[in-house]
Amino acid sequence: MNLPNKLTIFRVIMIPFFVFFTLVPVAGEASKWIALAIFIIASLTDWLDGYLARKNDLVTNFGKFMDPLADKLLVCSALICLVELKSIPSWIVIVIIAREFIISGFRLVASDNGVVIAASYWGKFKTTFQMIMICLMIADLEPLNLLTTIVMWVALILTIVSLVDYIVKNKEIMIDVK
Repeated sequence: MNLPNKLTIFRVIMIPFFVFFTLVPVAGEASKWIALAIFIIASLTDWLDGYLARKNDLVTNFGKFMDPLADKLLVCSALICLVELKSIPSWIVIVIIAREFIISGFRLVASDNGVVIAASYWGKFKTTFQMIMICLMIADLEPLNLLTTIVMWVALILTIVSLVDYIVKNKEIMIDVK
């Protein structure tokens, strides 16, 4: 197993620890900072595994499947925790998770038809803003409340824009489904 795939697996393994420290204040106020550190490290492995796989020609079918799944598990787990903590409205999380299900289904249909749908720049921007939003919400610093709200709305708008972009650019896949 190559290093990018190990980083992807590491990201998945970090998720339960992130959830634990986010929801169980075993270390008091330090729990949220531990959770934030875990989330940041996991988020950075997302960037690093893709960079290493492309740079060193280590792209594998396992990585193509597991990397986006690991990202969705990390982000969705964090968003669900933030709903539990009442840091984000549940309807926003429903929109974000629904987008992920729609795109995953879309990619599955495309794959069954021999088409690979690559991540778009809109999708990458969306993921970046979602991860920044999650970090700001976990940190929950009073002076950053306005920034957190702005980033949340930008993440939501990018979520919708990236969904529309995927569908418009790949509508022929749904039309040609047999």
